[in-house]
Amino acid sequence: MFGWWGGAVVRLRWWVVAAGLAVVVAGATWGAGVFGALSGGGYDDPDSESNRAAAIAEQLGRGEPDLVVLWSSDELAVTDPAFRDAVAGTVTKLRGRPDVAQVAAYTDENAAPALISTDRRATYAAVYLAAEDEDGRTAAYHRIEPDLAAPGLTTQVGGLVAFTDQANTQTEEDISRAEIFSLPVLFVLLVLIFRGLIAALSPLLIGGIAILGAFVAVRALTYVTDISVFAINVITLLGLGMAVDYSLFVVSRFREELATGKDVPAAIRTTVATAGRTVMVSGLTIVLALSSLLIFPQPFLGGMAIGGMAAVLIAMIAALTVLPAALALIGRRVDRLRIPLPRGSRPGAGWARLARSVMRRPAPYLIGVLAVLAVFAAPFLRVEFGGFDERVLPADTQARIVGERLNTGFPGGGENPINVLVTGGSAENLAGQIAALPNVTGATVTAERGDASLVTVTYPGTLSRGESRDIVSAIRDLTPPPGTHVLVGGRPAIDLDLLESLADRLPWMALIMALATILLLFLAFGSVLLPIKAVLMNLVSIGASFGVVVWIFQDGHLEGPLSFESTGYIEPSNMILVLAVLFGLATDYEVFLLSRVREEWDSTGDNPAAVAAGLQRTGGIITAAALLLITVVAGFATGGVTVIKTIGIGMIVAIIVDATLVRALLVPATMRLLGRWNWWAPGLLGRFYGRYGIHEAEPAPSEAPDLEPARLAPR
Repeated sequence: MFGWWGGAVVRLRWWVVAAGLAVVVAGATWGAGVFGALSGGGYDDPDSESNRAAAIAEQLGRGEPDLVVLWSSDELAVTDPAFRDAVAGTVTKLRGRPDVAQVAAYTDENAAPALISTDRRATYAAVYLAAEDEDGRTAAYHRIEPDLAAPGLTTQVGGLVAFTDQANTQTEEDISRAEIFSLPVLFVLLVLIFRGLIAALSPLLIGGIAILGAFVAVRALTYVTDISVFAINVITLLGLGMAVDYSLFVVSRFREELATGKDVPAAIRTTVATAGRTVMVSGLTIVLALSSLLIFPQPFLGGMAIGGMAAVLIAMIAALTVLPAALALIGRRVDRLRIPLPRGSRPGAGWARLARSVMRRPAPYLIGVLAVLAVFAAPFLRVEFGGFDERVLPADTQARIVGERLNTGFPGGGENPINVLVTGGSAENLAGQIAALPNVTGATVTAERGDASLVTVTYPGTLSRGESRDIVSAIRDLTPPPGTHVLVGGRPAIDLDLLESLADRLPWMALIMALATILLLFLAFGSVLLPIKAVLMNLVSIGASFGVVVWIFQDGHLEGPLSFESTGYIEPSNMILVLAVLFGLATDYEVFLLSRVREEWDSTGDNPAAVAAGLQRTGGIITAAALLLITVVAGFATGGVTVIKTIGIGMIVAIIVDATLVRALLVPATMRLLGRWNWWAPGLLGRFYGRYGIHEAEPAPSEAPDLEPARLAPR
């Protein structure tokens, strides 16, 4: 099938290239409208108990404010008439805006003393917006922002809506700045790796089609579902990253076939039949890994999955159509403007030596690499999960300044009270039961409307996130009075619901990724053991990455060089996203290696020689692809938002570990030890693969690799 497809692309090359250009035009025009069609937020389960509690708390007027407006002065006290008049005028103006539902300020009658700072030179107002969804509240915030300033006072804005808006803005600025830096570096590396200007343009062509095509697909999907604005980041990352991987693999194979003396059409057919098959298996595996995110109820993860799946699918299709068609048009001119190799160097020589070493001593390599990876992964055993707070933003961000000022400079600062909503019964009785629970310092009825009451539960600020979540669980375990319905909300409850929601679905996510990978790799390689080994290898490299993430971001190492402040815990939903992306990328490199090993095995039937030849022929490609992908990901690692920085650092570590220790050493050593069992498939499965497998083209005789086969150990 793939050989036929390669021939069809050659015949229709002008039409295929024209179709690719049409996708670019559509993406740059209509697809660019996706930026205004995406939604913000979506980090929580809409049906969780804490979300339902928050909705009722807002009806009582005592929910978490959308905006916290902090006014301060170095000269005036809050009791000075000039300070008070400035605040009162601003509050009156805000209450007259249709976007504002409620404002609570210290100038109100019976105002809470906690609204005034302990040094009495600052105060804040809690602003509740009228919009019912996150996008509406963000738009309302932008409309009223000019009215928040109080004359003569320093004005700073925090709160959940401002925090989310500033985090999104910071992320967009980080990615834009990183792209300005990384794209030129990426192009220079492409020229050096492809050793030619013309060939180096191919990943940029495929990357542009993948990104702009994904914009079109995602914008179309916004008409039927909400998609997170962070989908753009994943589209850029995976669209360009996979374009680099696939272009490198296809162009390298095309050049290799030309070097054997084949004409351009024959080289294209063989390239699509071999490298094209590998690209398809890799793309489908990554798409299925990302699809596992769709089982989570958080819109944030679903949107990221949709964006990533669209980018990878279109990159895969473009690499199977537009790239071969372009190569058919360019032909042997693909080597024009080529940079010559340094004198005396020989492509693959280093990988040949490494291959011989691994084939002779597979057990020491296996034990040594596993020991190193175990050391890397060990910190993950003490991981502590928790939601993010203002410390994920840069120190000079307004939302962070306001949050830290409230925590340190106001009465009760640093508290995240638990809100208990009681309907249909006496809240006083339940408050008494709650007050008797361990670590609870107070349980007070703070609001009532009809048969609904709000009980505010406080606890020592020294408690860990886990201990505060234990209080939520204890409250939910209480037996309420007959006829009473209880919902528990507040930040500790939100964190607990998020962790439970992710934990409930994580096994299903793992099952989807594992089964999809095992099935696709079996169809590609006809082996029972290799797909299972691939899943285990993926988990090993991801575990090492997660251990490094915990060591850095939870334990607080490298805070200075990486410019962040540790919160003492890891945000879990981002790690779920990283798990899906890294699982797909790890399988991508596995497919590249195994495809060539299988090709050599079909030609020679010699397992050590096939594994060594596969490593020799793909080791440089995998390493180059990893270097280029790290350049693409670097924008995440250098950003100002800690959760995005965590994703970037985690991916960079995983890519380095996977492309070096795992694929170059651990996988070949394991395959050497397994011998012919690598390709074992019992009768029924063997017949199934023979009939329905995703086969290569008939292997052509190939030049024997420079591996000195006589010196290899017996099979």
